[in-house]
Amino acid sequence: MAEAGASFNSRSIALRAQKKLLGKMASKKVAKIFIDEVTGQLLDNLHHIARQYSESKKEAEKLTKDIIKIVIKIGILYRNDQFNAEELAMAERFKKKFRTTTMTLTSFYEVDFSFDKNYMSKLLMECHAMMIALIRRHLTDKSQQRVDHVFQFFSNTDFLEAVFRTNSCFRGDLGKIVHNLHIMMEEGTI
Repeated sequence: MAEAGASFNSRSIALRAQKKLLGKMASKKVAKIFIDEVTGQLLDNLHHIARQYSESKKEAEKLTKDIIKIVIKIGILYRNDQFNAEELAMAERFKKKFRTTTMTLTSFYEVDFSFDKNYMSKLLMECHAMMIALIRRHLTDKSQQRVDHVFQFFSNTDFLEAVFRTNSCFRGDLGKIVHNLHIMMEEGTI
């Protein structure tokens, strides 16, 4: 007979509790505990563009909360050594792809008439596929749906075209996002 409590794993319970607690508390106040000032500004600027484009405060807030939850959950998994060697390699590939996507986005903003909505959408969807592969074994279907929601919104070619159009009403916010991204790339956050 197995010893009582032999299957008890406090680390596993703590990890589940962290993820569950995060799921219940994702807000700007909680995000400030886990997310630095520049990332917070980036999220605020993304929220503003999403709200303007979707004309829905609820949609913009859901997108922002989804981003926060996913980023923090991945951070929790990483800090608790939950990724195997293959997943760590996938995380590294994701980081490189996301940095390339970020550099492309900033270039499209800074160089007039260089924007290609299909190419930008393709890069974002490649990041999406990598992130799903990274979290599939660890997070719930609901978390995977959050990733789907975020990437489907931001990789939508109509959205991208509206935001990157030279005379776009989003141009000012996009400039702030590009500024935040430059800082994050310099700091090595991205």
